[in-house]
Amino acid sequence: MIKVGKALVEATEQMEKEKGIPKDTIIRLICDALITAYKKHLKGQNVSNIVAAVDEINGEVGVFRVKEVIEEVEDEHIQISLEEAQEIDPEAEPGDEIQVDVTPADFGRIAAQAAKQVITQRLREAERNLVLEEFTSKKGSLVTGIVRKVESRHVIVNIGKTDAILPRREQIPREHYRINDRLRVYVLDVKETSKLPQVIVSQAHPKIVQELFELEVPEIEDGIIEIKSISREAGYRTKISVASADPNVDPVGACIGPRGSRIQTIVNELKNEKIDIIRYTDDPVEFISNALSPAKILSVQILEDSPESKEAMIIVPDDQLSLAIGKEGQNVRLAHRLTGWKIDIKSASQYEEMMEEEPEEEEEYEEEVEEVEEEAETEQEEV
Repeated sequence: MIKVGKALVEATEQMEKEKGIPKDTIIRLICDALITAYKKHLKGQNVSNIVAAVDEINGEVGVFRVKEVIEEVEDEHIQISLEEAQEIDPEAEPGDEIQVDVTPADFGRIAAQAAKQVITQRLREAERNLVLEEFTSKKGSLVTGIVRKVESRHVIVNIGKTDAILPRREQIPREHYRINDRLRVYVLDVKETSKLPQVIVSQAHPKIVQELFELEVPEIEDGIIEIKSISREAGYRTKISVASADPNVDPVGACIGPRGSRIQTIVNELKNEKIDIIRYTDDPVEFISNALSPAKILSVQILEDSPESKEAMIIVPDDQLSLAIGKEGQNVRLAHRLTGWKIDIKSASQYEEMMEEEPEEEEEYEEEVEEVEEEAETEQEEV
């Protein structure tokens, strides 16, 4: 074996702390690299049964040929006499396997040069696999990151062992990201590349709201309250429908928390995004009415209810029409996504006008039918 000092072992320990790669894995990679270097050093000679070892205590490395202890040696590459074996290990017996040190005297410099590239490549692969495994398991969950770089199209966020990309489409509109800002992001996707895996994160995904509610509301974590659906326009407004499995637990009140403490924590995390907590019910009339909160509803008329099409007409007071529709249609759009129903909103006066027009249309239709019938009778008489 060759003395290389304890710096090698110390380097493996440092890499374990910085990169998260276990020291045993690094030492195994070093041994593989030593074997590769030894085979190149012998240039095509018999290199069967070669193993490598690192002595962590003495700081030595070496390569060994594994040989079988035998009475009469026929192949010196794979066999060793009992007499020679007992010089290495006095307790050696025929049939045993023994490791013979075959480390060349000038192997230190050669090994260092030949092994450097192999070790670097293997460590990069190990780090890539470690990151891929970790963040694949975190896909679909919240992680905390720190903004490292702000670019024109995306933000680079460090999330531990790697940097993640926060694309523009997954950013909160009007949000100004600054270097060293601490963010909670949702792991959207993990893409395998030739280098480190590419982790895509989001701050706009509706699931981030669900994760925050699960963190802040113990009843959700315990399964007492269930989040039925979420619709979100990041940075502006979110609607979330909740139901309780326990009739004694109010799902809306539990999500709001004492004096609004729970919901306020979530709102602060989402940079003051408005959140409407909706009580879920199997009754579509009530559910749609709740979903259009904070507008007051006069009536909900189900126009069509089938797996292919769900349509409802909502009647609201005249002064509630703009509130029900919302700015640029946001409120009704979120209600549609939350409930899965196509919603047509009419004010009370619009509905009255519509109802007054319908009888006139029916009379016109009846008159047209009568005219057609009279024409048909006249034609028959002429015939």
